[in-house]
Amino acid sequence: MNASQKREFHTITELTKEFGISTRTIRFYEDEGLIKPVRRGRTRLFRPTDRRRLMFILRGKRLGFSIAEIREVMNMYKEPPGEEGQLRLLIRRINEKRNELEQKRLDIDLTIQELDHAEEQSLARLAELGVGT
Repeated sequence: MNASQKREFHTITELTKEFGISTRTIRFYEDEGLIKPVRRGRTRLFRPTDRRRLMFILRGKRLGFSIAEIREVMNMYKEPPGEEGQLRLLIRRINEKRNELEQKRLDIDLTIQELDHAEEQSLARLAELGVGT
């Protein structure tokens, strides 16, 4: 555990630098109810739990999950079935996302094949017409 993780509170500036995101992004996640910093006047102070939640949100976004999907998994931890249910839901969502990506890969491969075929036919027709490329 590094010094940043042991602290009682983190500022929004510290989190933006640590995670390479904007203050606007953090405020968006706050507006969405995904993180809940402590307010001291106009200053937001983020607890270590907010920092961990932010890490989870960003990981979920990198994996292609929507805010609604991330919220669903995060909220499951608070209620029965708790962590086990959260992990099972996360695994289910990961499998769904993997299947989506595999289908997209197949679609992309098919589209590339179709483009290759169209290019070959066009080049062949140009050759028939005696036109160089």
